[in-house]
Amino acid sequence: MRAAFVLGEIGHGLRRNLTMVISIVLVTFVSLTFVGAAALLQLQINQMKGYWYDKVEVSVFLCQQGSVSPSCASGAVTTQQREAITAQLRSPSFAPYIASAQFESSDEAFTRFRDQFRNSPIVDSVTADQLPSSFRIQLKDPTTFGVIQEGFSSTPGVDTVNDQRELLEPLFSKLNQASVFALGTAAVMIVCAVLLIATTIRLSAFSRRRETSIMRLVGASRSVIQLPFVLEGIIAATIGALLASAALWIFTRFYVEDYLSRESQDLAFISAADALLVAPALILFGIVLAGTCSALTLRRYLKV
Repeated sequence: MRAAFVLGEIGHGLRRNLTMVISIVLVTFVSLTFVGAAALLQLQINQMKGYWYDKVEVSVFLCQQGSVSPSCASGAVTTQQREAITAQLRSPSFAPYIASAQFESSDEAFTRFRDQFRNSPIVDSVTADQLPSSFRIQLKDPTTFGVIQEGFSSTPGVDTVNDQRELLEPLFSKLNQASVFALGTAAVMIVCAVLLIATTIRLSAFSRRRETSIMRLVGASRSVIQLPFVLEGIIAATIGALLASAALWIFTRFYVEDYLSRESQDLAFISAADALLVAPALILFGIVLAGTCSALTLRRYLKV
């Protein structure tokens, strides 16, 4: 009997405040979509870091004519210097840190450059003699770059030692900024959702003050009186959270998996499974948000 009464009150309240309930659903949907998007973006950043940091290379660029590095004072790298660098890479001091090391001549570097920038007008302004020869080193642990830099930066014949992670960090920094922006926008929308839920519950309590007064007179408990109002907010927020979860899954499944992953096959992308992992957290967050907001509002505006 009590359950039937509570369900009846919930249905009555949802019908009476249908417009406000729809507003709660929509604002919760938008805010949690931003929250979920920020979470998925952070997962994408972490996946890209793991993917690229495993592939990142350290480039030991060798001296060429015109190099101003102190170790290039004698001019372009000689055959003896190059062989000494090769032996140093294979020595017991550095071998434990190196997965592979490959020499790339100026002509090979020029060929690779033309392939990478074949659609750019810059390709016609670069010649082979402008690109230095180098050793392209794959590290077993990318964080040990300092060992290679310290060991080779002052070696005769070596111009500079570059870590490709330095090129990737600005990209990841921009992605992190986008994630923070999404979270900031979500925070603003969540505040809007809280205010809207509180207003809806307050109006619902005010419009049904006669019923609640009668219930108090007949001895209904505080929980029985307040429960329908709390559940109204929770139901609306849950619907919004489900819509947000569905939108994120659809975006990930049909745009990221079916389009982006095929267009950029050399990148690692998140999958729809990641969206499903985020969905329970969004739903739980929506329920807790609505339940807490409703309970606090009722304590102030519904005296039982």
